[in-house]
Amino acid sequence: MARITRARRAELARRAHEIRRAGQRQGRSVPQIAAAIARELPEMLPLEVWRLAYGWSRPQVVSALADLYETDGVESPPVNTAMLCRWEHGTVAVSAGYEQMLCRLYRVTRRQLRDDVEATSGPAVTTTHNRTVTVSGQGWAAERTDPMRRRRLLATGLTLPVIQAFEDALALLPTQTGQHETTAQIIERLKAARRQYDHSALAELVAGLPDLLAAAQSTAERAQTPQAVALVAAAYGLATDTLNKVGRRETARITADRAMQWASWSEDPVAIAAASRAHGMMIRKAGQPRLGAEVMSRGIDRLQQTGLRTPAQAWTYVRLLCARAYTLSWGGDRERALEGIAEAEHAATRLGALLPQMAGPFVQLYRMDIHLALGDAGTALHAGQDLHEGMWRTPERKARLHTDRARAWWQWGRPEETAHALLAAHAQAPAEVRDRPGIRGIAVELVERYPRVSGVGELAAAVGHRHT
Repeated sequence: MARITRARRAELARRAHEIRRAGQRQGRSVPQIAAAIARELPEMLPLEVWRLAYGWSRPQVVSALADLYETDGVESPPVNTAMLCRWEHGTVAVSAGYEQMLCRLYRVTRRQLRDDVEATSGPAVTTTHNRTVTVSGQGWAAERTDPMRRRRLLATGLTLPVIQAFEDALALLPTQTGQHETTAQIIERLKAARRQYDHSALAELVAGLPDLLAAAQSTAERAQTPQAVALVAAAYGLATDTLNKVGRRETARITADRAMQWASWSEDPVAIAAASRAHGMMIRKAGQPRLGAEVMSRGIDRLQQTGLRTPAQAWTYVRLLCARAYTLSWGGDRERALEGIAEAEHAATRLGALLPQMAGPFVQLYRMDIHLALGDAGTALHAGQDLHEGMWRTPERKARLHTDRARAWWQWGRPEETAHALLAAHAQAPAEVRDRPGIRGIAVELVERYPRVSGVGELAAAVGHRHT
């Protein structure tokens, strides 16, 4: 291979980082991200590709190798970042012992580490100082992409029958029997469901949503008033947020569509704007952030026509500005995303008399998330450094502050800080760590990769996953 200049090396690393971030937004596994990097950047050797696919620095890899040797009960041979750099660039061959450890660290076969990132056949034999472990077939790549394996790995407190019952109900809502409910009763039921969401009682909420949706829809069909119709849209919007949180994106897309339909029938600007947030969010999750932002823009325009005179109008407006800015950040549009969150901050100040007390911290947390989505974990943590639990009144929001910090620490490669942030979230609302697949996935990887780091043992007990 021809010599690659230092400038070109930096460009390759930058491009690999972009590919990894795009893959994470699309929900791709590490092997899939590695394959994308290898295809687009053929100048890179597989050893470097795997490190960049995980998002690790060379010092992190060196430290992780030392941990592996310690786990085996032997002293780590001298290895440093300069040695790793030479191995990755192919100027020095990797010894058999180090190669075995690197295969274990990246959870790949020797062929995937040496020659072909996308190789899927042939056994990999890795020998520790205490025993020999044989990994056949696709190894870690197969485990990460096999849906049954992933379901077992990320099993949550929400049982499959509860989810399945809800999904079945979307096709055929329960028949309402007995006394018909009034609009006022639906309002109270919706408030109760929102309290469940605010306390992260996700299993109970999912179980009760079919009956709430059926009751709200039945009442709206009888009453045929804008308020009753808007309540159906609000119920479907709550269902969308809940299903998205527990990882049922396809079903959440259905409920978001229905929220948009019922909101349009109500002709209520607040209902339409709220539904456009849910709808745009699911379009973003489907890999179309620019289209999702455009959907939200229409809701924003509709709200602006009201003059923003009521608390509901002002609060929905600020929330939608934040959501649109975050959606733009997912599309990599840094300039518009940062302009958008600045607009939300200005609106929160201008409309402060109509907004709840936590509106300012709410916007600030979104700024943190936007920097995180743009791949700048350090700036994200700096943006949220003044936030604390006391700024929010609900366990869900307090836990969300900690899970967002955990995501930033994890992106920055700081396992101990990540573990303690997740423990803080679990203390506020266990379901935010246990039942959100993305957050639980971080917890599981912490347990698997850093079992001896402070806080990880306690986290393993909290999420019910033992180191294997």
